[in-house]
Parts: sequence; structure tokens; C-alpha cells
Amino acid sequence: MNQVSGSGTKATGTTPGHGGQIVWGVLLIVAGILAVLMPAVAALGTAFVFGWVLAFGGAFELVHAIQARHYAGFGWRLASGLLTLVLGLAVLLVPLAGVASLALLVGAFLFAGGIVRSVLAFRLRPLPGWGWVLFDGLVSLLVAILIGIGWPQDSLPFIGLLTGFWLVTAGLWRIMLARFVRQAKLPP
Repeated sequence: MNQVSGSGTKATGTTPGHGGQIVWGVLLIVAGILAVLMPAVAALGTAFVFGWVLAFGGAFELVHAIQARHYAGFGWRLASGLLTLVLGLAVLLVPLAGVASLALLVGAFLFAGGIVRSVLAFRLRPLPGWGWVLFDGLVSLLVAILIGIGWPQDSLPFIGLLTGFWLVTAGLWRIMLARFVRQAKLPP
């Protein structure tokens, strides 16, 4: 909160924005703990959410394709919408196959995210707390490799457990970085 006094601005209390990062970090940790405690439920829940996102995305793509039917590429837009819709429905109707497929997608996401967060960590290196970002990046890379090794037979527990662990580390680095940024009085 800032108070204006005479000729300038004096900072009092906490810096806006840092509290939101801490709340977000705590929510990620809670979600991660729940996923670790109930990996099958977390994996199936993740597959259902993913299936609904695909189904709605496909439906919206179809509507857009029909609205833009007079423009070049109508057939491709229509095919893309149909494929996305069918994929979403398939994940919803056969969620265990969706979990196995999702395991590969999560592994790819964690691998790419791990690389990006590791690079981000070295970009943040002078700041206190940069090591937490690197830790998250390395854990993400490790989890991606484990998913690839155990696929497809271990997809259900991997999706729940390893994603849960990743959520916990993502929450930790956000809390630690927000704390260090606030101590250094840097903008959010």
C-alpha cells in the first residue's frame, strides 16, 4: 500500500502483487498434495477436464469454420474442428486411454516447461531465490523422463503422483521467489 505525503511516495506495508504470488503458490501446493494423496482420482479428473476442453474447443472451431465458410481454408478449419471434437469425446468416453495419451502430453509439457524454467532461472540468477526456479525446472525434466520410461502401464499413477509433485515444487518456487523479491523491494 502506498501513501502520498507531500513531495513523494512512501512505501508502507507489503508491495502489491507479491501477496498474489504467495496465494497462488499455496494453492498449487494444496492441489499438488491432493493429487499425490489421490493419484487415480487426479489422473481421471485431469483427463475429464482435458476431454471437455477439447470437446468445447472443437465445437467452437466448427462454429468458426461454418461462419468463415466463404473464405479459403474452409475444409481445413472444418476438419480441424471435427478432429478436435472427436478427440475430446474419445477422451471423455474412454478416460483410461485418455489418461495414457495425456501421460505423453504431460511428459512433453513438463519436458518443455523444465527447459524453459531452467533457462529462466539462469536469467534470474542475480536475484535471491533463482535456485528455486532452477530446482522446479530440473524436477520437471526428471518427471518428464519418468513418465516416458513408465508409459503406458504406469500412466494412471504417474499422471496423479508426478503432476502432484510438480505442482508442489511450482508452488514452492513461487512462494520463495515472491518472498525474496519482496525483501529486495523489486516490482512484482
